[in-house]
Amino acid sequence: QVQLVESGGGLVQPGGSLRLSCAASGSIFSDAVMGWYRQAPGKQRELVADIRSSALTNTGDSVKGRFTISRDNAKNTVYLQMNGLKSEDTAVYYCNAKVRRGVLVNYWGQGTQVTVSS
Repeated sequence: QVQLVESGGGLVQPGGSLRLSCAASGSIFSDAVMGWYRQAPGKQRELVADIRSSALTNTGDSVKGRFTISRDNAKNTVYLQMNGLKSEDTAVYYCNAKVRRGVLVNYWGQGTQVTVSS
């Protein structure tokens, strides 16, 4: 019922930029903590950044200063602006929504591939 639809992934050279988008269906968006996670082959899925409805953000150390998360509540959309991309940023990037309604509920997007290569 609740769906997260991602776009914006692709191939980029080191030092380049990409902007990922995630559109959420339903009325869940305004109450949710939205986040971006990534998973590279052979590695655990890790948090990239998340953002609360108040716009308070949390960013992982490996991307701090290069990536920026933002949200547009009117459009039910969360963004990840990625600048200064490095080869180690190559991964599948997943959109996530966390909603607390008595219990914590997680929703996930399908994932979008980001490849950084010269």
